[in-house]
Amino acid sequence: MKIGIIKEGKTPPDSRVPLTPTHCKTIQENYPVDIVVHPSPSRCYSDQEYIDEGVTLSDDMESCDVLMGVKEVPINQLIPNKTYFFFSHTIKKQSYNRDLLLAMIDKNIRMIDYEVLTNDKKQRLIAFGKFAGMVGAHNGMMTYGMRTGLLELPRMNSLHDYKAATNLYNEKQFPAMRIVLTGTGRVATGAAMVLDDMGIKKVSPKDYLSNQYDEAVYTQLGCSDYVKHKDASKSFDKKEFYTQPTNYKNNFEAYWKVSDLMINGIYWDNQAPAFFTLEDMQRDDFNIQVIADVTCDIAPISSIPSTIKASTIADPIFGFDPTTNTEIEPFQNHGVDMMTIDNLPNELPRDASYSFGNQFMDSILEELINADNSNVIQRAIVCENGDLGKHFEYLRDYVDGN
Repeated sequence: MKIGIIKEGKTPPDSRVPLTPTHCKTIQENYPVDIVVHPSPSRCYSDQEYIDEGVTLSDDMESCDVLMGVKEVPINQLIPNKTYFFFSHTIKKQSYNRDLLLAMIDKNIRMIDYEVLTNDKKQRLIAFGKFAGMVGAHNGMMTYGMRTGLLELPRMNSLHDYKAATNLYNEKQFPAMRIVLTGTGRVATGAAMVLDDMGIKKVSPKDYLSNQYDEAVYTQLGCSDYVKHKDASKSFDKKEFYTQPTNYKNNFEAYWKVSDLMINGIYWDNQAPAFFTLEDMQRDDFNIQVIADVTCDIAPISSIPSTIKASTIADPIFGFDPTTNTEIEPFQNHGVDMMTIDNLPNELPRDASYSFGNQFMDSILEELINADNSNVIQRAIVCENGDLGKHFEYLRDYVDGN
């Protein structure tokens, strides 16, 4: 098998890699696999670092069987009849990538989406989520500091790695504030790790709502904390919520009344309730000043109605005016400041890429080598043979434009 590590084509370019030079060397020495790397000046690992590990650089990706990237591949750069790995952002019927899926079907591409590489228990096997949460928490605190003048933090991408960030946290005094973190998966775990490393006290949801604090505190909410059944006689049922989210409504009001910063780290189903409405945000008792939306589903189909766009690493923060539902300049009293970068791990690219490559080698590589007999691979094929994969028939109306 010949694997090509493609040059990232999306703008702005992503500097992460699916396999580091060390990973490539190890794979070639231990598996029947050759790896070719498309030269790129924007990677966090330089071309020379790949050369130093004995990896071939070439502009020729046509000769590869499998092409691996990180972000969506521009349609004009897709090579027909290949197997691709990347995050396609199509599996939730994202309107902005429908043309990409149509093009892959038309070009007879077998598209394997990292996001749906799962084990038999439907648990994801490979993700950047932890690092998205880490950078999201850092950027949320940075944004709050910029808004209030109470804290000064540099950008995460200006630091060499996360160790440099933790050294910085040890030198900082964090202001008294309340932070609500939503989610319990990889993203939220990464965010919680950063808040812990900052020395911010974690408290239970109950204590968060009932107690007064003169220090920075945060609470972490699972879905049973922020939604409730529409039928008041019924209690929360996790299985029902996952399969029938329309049976539930949000139960987040008590938290938005007392929180200064929200870090949103959930996986959101399109049918699940949002945390609050635009009308809620217009109320005088809506207290949240900054939202770091790591989830970054774009409104109106989103868990956060003020996430009207994805921000960028180059321009990470925008203000949102709830009364007009429009973007404004940040740090204004009548607005909420939004941090909605959709490629947050790219601010810790070397750490994130190393972790991702380890996950690929541990859980995916042997499955790929035996792809025809691998349930892991078969479950993740979004399209192949000029049509949708068998596990993605639910995208038929999306493909057909309905």
